[in-house]
Amino acid sequence: MKYLIVILVVLLVLWLARSSRRTVRREASQPPSSARQQQPMLACAHCGLHLPRDEALPGRGGVFCGEAHRAEYEKAHPAP
Repeated sequence: MKYLIVILVVLLVLWLARSSRRTVRREASQPPSSARQQQPMLACAHCGLHLPRDEALPGRGGVFCGEAHRAEYEKAHPAP
């Protein structure tokens, strides 16, 4: 009978250790709350690449993924 109790205690300790390890992994894999905020995605007017609104560069004719694409687009489409 005492062996049954010892086995049950060992199994309980193993189960608790395993469940606490899962909780730690789950918390570590979640991004911080500030990274969870979603932003609208905008397409570059030159190449069509989608990027967050905060990273897009405004220009004549839309938004762009970089300074080079903004310059190329504005060179190809002069202002009227």
